[in-house]
Amino acid sequence: MSKISIIGTGSVGATIAYTLTVMGIASQIVMIDINHEKARGEALDIRQGTPFCGACSVYAGDYSDAVGSDIVIFACGIARKPGQTRLELAQTNVNITKKIIPEITRHAPNATYIIVSNPVDILTYTFVKCSGLPEKQIIGSGTILDTARLRSRLSEYFNINQTNVHAYVFGEHGDSSFVPWSIANISNVPIEECQSAFASHGFTKGFDYEEIEKYVKKSGARVIERKGATFYAVSVSVCHICKCLLGGLDTTMTVSTMMHGEYGIKDVCLSTLNLVGREGVRSKVHVNLTEEEEAKLLHSANTLKDVIRNLDI
Repeated sequence: MSKISIIGTGSVGATIAYTLTVMGIASQIVMIDINHEKARGEALDIRQGTPFCGACSVYAGDYSDAVGSDIVIFACGIARKPGQTRLELAQTNVNITKKIIPEITRHAPNATYIIVSNPVDILTYTFVKCSGLPEKQIIGSGTILDTARLRSRLSEYFNINQTNVHAYVFGEHGDSSFVPWSIANISNVPIEECQSAFASHGFTKGFDYEEIEKYVKKSGARVIERKGATFYAVSVSVCHICKCLLGGLDTTMTVSTMMHGEYGIKDVCLSTLNLVGREGVRSKVHVNLTEEEEAKLLHSANTLKDVIRNLDI
């Protein structure tokens, strides 16, 4: 039996609830929103489809209904508008987060919290600083979505199953993120060797690192420009985190956590490789980056710190 509470029933929160139900990850899902009627409507809509899914109780509630939650997903706040950066959302969503933290942690002090709202690294930092919870219980979805976008793009380039692609996006979930190409590979073939290794597989295009990174960084903005919001890919990514948290084996993933001197970075939340399992964040996985990659990670950290210094947290 697993219980997941979701705060915020906008496009992202509602889609996460739906995906959790269809994937059979939770046996109980509580949907919480300041607009209680919206939460009730979303819960009813999902619940009426459960006869064709795994057994799951989906209902709307308030913070007190989060008691006993294994996971709380934080998906509330103001959504990013077309042309707006994630960091421009910062103070508004920091204020919303600070207001909700004592309400939810009072009822679910032992839950693992997954922060999804943007700017996710700033809000993860806010949650760590203001909640009083052990850091292992606080996970920002970070660049797990960016990593999914990267792997999807690489699989298209090489015309190969996405599960064979092993590559990551590090840093901020935003413009200062980067791909550490030195650790990227496809089926254990280093990425710089893949063009020749997969030539007989039909790969003929020249591999363009810059184009790939641009695609990853601009994907969210492109989706927002075309349909108004992003929610499918982020929902699947968050559900993957939930599945790993509730499963029996630890899993490596790029999520946003507080840094304590790793790569010379501290007092900021950003994404590197972490080991995540039933107890939350178990540890960081130190990978050997090149000097250039470490410099990019430091730049990303400083970008976030510049924003934090101008916020009331």
